[in-house]
Amino acid sequence: MPEGHTIHRLALDYADRFAGRATHVTSPQGKFSDAAALLHSGALRSADAHGKHLFLGFRDADWVHIHLGLFGKVNFGDAPAPPPTDTVRLRLANSTSYVDLRGPTTCALITDAEKDAIHARLGPDPLRTDADRNAAYRRISRSRTTIAALLMDQKVIAGVGNVYRAEVLFRHGIDPYRAGKDITPAQWDAIWTDLVELMREGVRNNRIDTVRPEHTPEAMGRPPRVDDHGGEVYVYRRATLPCHICGGEIRTADLAARNLFWCPTCQSR
Repeated sequence: MPEGHTIHRLALDYADRFAGRATHVTSPQGKFSDAAALLHSGALRSADAHGKHLFLGFRDADWVHIHLGLFGKVNFGDAPAPPPTDTVRLRLANSTSYVDLRGPTTCALITDAEKDAIHARLGPDPLRTDADRNAAYRRISRSRTTIAALLMDQKVIAGVGNVYRAEVLFRHGIDPYRAGKDITPAQWDAIWTDLVELMREGVRNNRIDTVRPEHTPEAMGRPPRVDDHGGEVYVYRRATLPCHICGGEIRTADLAARNLFWCPTCQSR
């Protein structure tokens, strides 16, 4: 599932290609046809993101709410757009660009009030200017749940996925099984600040890189990471490999139905 930086990057890309321009809105698959007909030939007025939720604003109070889930894909291209396949849920097209959405968990036309309700149930997003880090910490500091699980709970903090979860805990030497109530205010401030910086970099580069300059392949004389996800990381999907810092073995375990990765030495209890 895409992490929050990807959704914020998509919002920027949608706005860059379609904001303020007359847009052909269609649903070749047919599952969004009625809503597409209402929006057809209108202009995209804004694109917004909160966590893993994308909102495309049309007309005065209409929003296309998109959640990619595990299988959703977004593909941009330059005009002229090729004939769409019957798997395209939503296509936007204008004189210069097109974008196809396939396989999302959610693609629905909603009102301002419904959009507000989605924001209300989500935790603060490190990439949003209205984010309240203290709201997240209030929930974390009262919980006996592991910090690793809390970071993945979108009601606590929105947009953090498995990669950022594993990497930020490693970067701060925090055992992923530590209870939320045992995370100090200073530790939480450091985690939040780091997430803001890492995720902003993810938006800029459209990939996740979490290793510090002194731990890059060039600095350490090691081979670069070879992985479909790209990006240089400390522990994510590096189970059984040696830690870049201590040389110990990276471990993995199942936690809340997701694979957890950590270094027992660098993240000791």
